[in-house]
Amino acid sequence: MATAVIAIRALRRNVMRTVLTTLGMIIGVAAVIVMVAIGRGAQSSIEAQIRSTGSNLIIVSAGAGSFGPVRQGQGAVTTLTAADADAIHAELDGIRYVSPGINLRAQVLSETANWATQVQGAGEDLAELRAWPVASGSFFSASDVARTARVAVLGGIVRDQLFGVDADPVGMTIRIRNQPFRVLGVLTKKGQAAMGQDQDDAVLMPYTTVQKRLLGVTHIQTIWVSVENGAALASASSQIVELLRRRHGIQPGEEDDFLVRTLEEMASVLTSTTTTMTWLLAAVAAVSLLVGGIGIMNIMLVSVSERTREIGLRLSVGAGDVDVLLQFLVEALVLSVAGGTMGIVGGVAAATTVARVMNWPTTVTGGAALLAFGFAVSVGVFFGFYPARKAARMNPIDALRHE
Repeated sequence: MATAVIAIRALRRNVMRTVLTTLGMIIGVAAVIVMVAIGRGAQSSIEAQIRSTGSNLIIVSAGAGSFGPVRQGQGAVTTLTAADADAIHAELDGIRYVSPGINLRAQVLSETANWATQVQGAGEDLAELRAWPVASGSFFSASDVARTARVAVLGGIVRDQLFGVDADPVGMTIRIRNQPFRVLGVLTKKGQAAMGQDQDDAVLMPYTTVQKRLLGVTHIQTIWVSVENGAALASASSQIVELLRRRHGIQPGEEDDFLVRTLEEMASVLTSTTTTMTWLLAAVAAVSLLVGGIGIMNIMLVSVSERTREIGLRLSVGAGDVDVLLQFLVEALVLSVAGGTMGIVGGVAAATTVARVMNWPTTVTGGAALLAFGFAVSVGVFFGFYPARKAARMNPIDALRHE
């Protein structure tokens, strides 16, 4: 206890120097907390966006084809059909909803405005599959799909652009490629998807309508599959692969002409990337902690040099080497603990400010704060040990003669 009191009194003799030394640790701890908070916030945001797409989802996409040595992009193969979607629903266990999909980019016109957007052909189950209710009106039905009805459901962005913010366009007519379509409803707003696209900037209609009236094709591009709660996505994915390979006549050893992915796989890829970036940013920020530790070492060496006669006096009146060592270690510890504590407060405040001012998602975790604090204390003690040992090893007679 006496050693701690002596150490604190020594630090109070030069308040400005103590504050400036502590500042390095404050900045380092705060920087680590803010960087980790930004990374964690980005990860949470991605997970929320993926959850907004729907639950228990498997996405089957048309594969990449080739023409001789020329490789075409993903989705070029036209062997995926609505019959494949029906087979998945009918032949596999644990399947809840299935929706064929086919998309195109088109200019959509109302009586007073026009807007370039994504036109998505889908099945009648898409709204349930993606947990995407309508804000007004209704979704198209199985009957609309069967008779290739000229009907459409608008995303919130498209509604705002064509008819005005919060307008009710149900029953109105839009035109796509000179063909009229009656608006059945408007979807609730979902915001940006995990891959970056705005989910509300779309027009949904029966996939049969897109196939026959807009594109003149018989194939589809995607199949959205939702499994029952509790069903294993990996097992369902394997069953879908086996079924489609059999239906498409793909022999053993040949490549699939389709691609099966789950949202869990997409989420793991994206979140692993953000996790890597989070720790990279934290590592960069931790460099400032090392700089702060070097600052503590520098100041402690200066302090030892200035207090050489004091050290010699203590040693000559009976203080042991351990007492002197502990005194200077405690000084280094006080500097690092004070800097770490204020750094936590500053880091939380900075992360909150970033979230409010820049609208970046941030998530401050106790683990990150404790890690930064522990690292700060460790750095402080590590860099404080050499000056403390130097003081403890002084010869009392030489120290008392020091001018």
